[in-house]
Amino acid sequence: MKNSAFTNEQILSWMQYFGTQTAIDLERIKIVDMSREDKNLLPAIHNFRTVLAFLDAGQNGIFYKLWDAGLGDCDVWLGEGLTPDGKPIRPCKLPGVLRHDLTGPAAVLIQNPAARNTARIGLKNDNFSLGSVRYVGSEIRSVIMSMLHVDIQDTICIISGESIAVESAIMASAGKIIAVEYREADRALMESNCDKFGLNNVAIVENARPETLSGLPVPTLSFIVATGRLESEIQDLLAVNPRMQFVVYTLELDILAKIPALFEKYGIHDTEITQIAVSKLDADNRFRPQPSPWLIACLLYTSDAADD
Repeated sequence: MKNSAFTNEQILSWMQYFGTQTAIDLERIKIVDMSREDKNLLPAIHNFRTVLAFLDAGQNGIFYKLWDAGLGDCDVWLGEGLTPDGKPIRPCKLPGVLRHDLTGPAAVLIQNPAARNTARIGLKNDNFSLGSVRYVGSEIRSVIMSMLHVDIQDTICIISGESIAVESAIMASAGKIIAVEYREADRALMESNCDKFGLNNVAIVENARPETLSGLPVPTLSFIVATGRLESEIQDLLAVNPRMQFVVYTLELDILAKIPALFEKYGIHDTEITQIAVSKLDADNRFRPQPSPWLIACLLYTSDAADD
């Protein structure tokens, strides 16, 4: 991680400048410093009405990504330099800065009148890139996200759960998502979704072996779509973090039946099993059931963690 181009004092000077030159409420502003490392600017603009982004030279492509995401109606104040020079900055719509070359540090105030001001879970499946993956239904994904309790700084390993990885990356904007995809086509699809949602905190890897994850932050939680690899995945993740917590997803009754004994084998206790059933009314006014997965949550060492 490189050092930020902006010091705290310089960031405060830009906040003071915009606070006096605009009618923004500083209490509600979201700061995204991208001069130090790539961060999730696009989700921030979707979820916060006012975002103050700090950029470095050469990051012009960010404006085009915002345009591609349908944010052309945003009001933009583009200030160049580490500190304001005192000259007034006129706001413009996003198209007004698309062709602007950033030759040095810049502070960009972005106001999105359509921002939600809340995080959202359970994105509709048509928001995701199409490919070889069949995404879990949005209602079921909402329950999964609720069980994961994703924190803004979490590091989570997600195995074969593409849409779960996307939503987790949005929630854990200051953390890291490790997306394990075994097939090359699925890794390419994950990359496409990261680009589409403007996610810079996702590491896409081909397996969960300790040597593969060695250069990444240590995950504390994992979400696994269970297959015949489940035991080896549990072994690998416990080798990375012996205090790993698990949430396992399966539609297969035979896999479900094996999981309690498998977890006991590796000293995983306090298992909670939940089945989710969702039916939706179709065009013929008939309720059509969706696949009903089981979720096996194993939150390890909960009592020990409370005592630390």
